[in-house]
Amino acid sequence: MKLCIPTLGNGGLDDFVSEHFGRAPTFTIVDIAKNDVKIVQNSGEHFGGMGTAPDLIAEAGAEIVLCSGLGPRAISMFEQSGIEVYVGARGIVRDAIRAFQAGMLREATDANACKMHRH
Repeated sequence: MKLCIPTLGNGGLDDFVSEHFGRAPTFTIVDIAKNDVKIVQNSGEHFGGMGTAPDLIAEAGAEIVLCSGLGPRAISMFEQSGIEVYVGARGIVRDAIRAFQAGMLREATDANACKMHRH
């Protein structure tokens, strides 16, 4: 299983979860089965590049996204890609993974999407 967590840098499992999904500088991809960590730079449209963060994450092969929160447009894009999204992740990457494994994160829905991003 490959998890993706939006992060603030290149710190891997010890990096901090980004509070703003689309503007996260990096995405930390963790393959739980292989115990492998990969960092993907966010080169999406929020950073002057092409494509969207959900596109980058799908290309990286992630099956599940763990994040603090995100807008309804991103939720819809992930649904179309078949990628599950859970919100409520905080702290560092390894804490977010533990919270997910313990069932402490909520599945992302339009009802719990970021209110500031309803466009």
